[in-house]
Amino acid sequence: MVFPRVFPALAAAALTFLAGMPARVGARTNVIRPPVSGGYKGAIVLDAATGQVLFEDHADNVSPPASMTKLMTFAVLDDRLRAGGLTLQTPVRITPADARIGGSQVYLDSRETFPVEELIYAMIVQSANDAAHALAHAAAGSVEAFVELMNAKARDLGMTRTTFRSPHGLPPASRRLADGDLTTPRDFFLLSRYLLLKTNILNYTSVRSRSFGSPPRAKAFQMVNHDHLLGAVEGVDGLKTGYTNGAGFCLAATAQRGSHRVIVVTMDGDTSDKRDLKVRELIEHGFASLPPDSPPFVGYAAATAPAGIAPTLSISPAPLPRAATSGRPLSGSSSMEIVVPGGGR
Repeated sequence: MVFPRVFPALAAAALTFLAGMPARVGARTNVIRPPVSGGYKGAIVLDAATGQVLFEDHADNVSPPASMTKLMTFAVLDDRLRAGGLTLQTPVRITPADARIGGSQVYLDSRETFPVEELIYAMIVQSANDAAHALAHAAAGSVEAFVELMNAKARDLGMTRTTFRSPHGLPPASRRLADGDLTTPRDFFLLSRYLLLKTNILNYTSVRSRSFGSPPRAKAFQMVNHDHLLGAVEGVDGLKTGYTNGAGFCLAATAQRGSHRVIVVTMDGDTSDKRDLKVRELIEHGFASLPPDSPPFVGYAAATAPAGIAPTLSISPAPLPRAATSGRPLSGSSSMEIVVPGGGR
């Protein structure tokens, strides 16, 4: 019989074949698997230092940014402050039009006056639409003129699929999406990276809660940041949530771990919980996907000082993907999400 001699040869051949096979399912490998799509209509993840795309999925889908719009409002305000058109202490008289703005707000009254910086905190931390409206007319003379500055800034940054029609992101009176603010995840990455490199936006977006209005109000309004990832996901310190019925649940997020920083933008999510879980996943994927030779991110440091104390300035050598301005940043100093039917936050 020949079988006893054949079996050893077959066994050796089988072992050789198996040695060349991939590792078994579930075994640890160095392969980084892309996230599973879902929980959004468009998303992008990038290395903040270089602008390299680490993941994208329908990143050029156009949809409303809702209250993420306030990040561009901040960018234009920063430009106006650098130009000397106003200061952080400039008093802003609240108008009846400001007081009528709905959605998320700090309930401004036309008899009140607040300094620019207090309204910036309200706009970013509470996502106050009334504060954004007040800041717009204070900075440019009218809301319409301010929106023109927003669109000019978008063009400067290369946001080619973006149009702004408000300083707050609330839906238009017509409720037609085409009549409101529109952008894409890719465009909003450009804005997010610009803010991280050229302004101290993190002084405001990293604030988890803060009181507003006292004085002059007898009782302060307690603001709570709508970003549930602050304090819940390692390194997250911004940037801005957004929601309207038409926009769905949006989030421009950023996190720094060690010397590296990633930016995640998701738009038109189904629910706030699904959005937050997906952004957590995308943040982890972003850090895991950073190339070994990725340079450290150098931008304006998030403030660690009390409110009103300017942060330490770090000069950034990293180039922006489009033209950007430079100059004096805004100065300043930490999650509940309130659903307003048809309103923004």
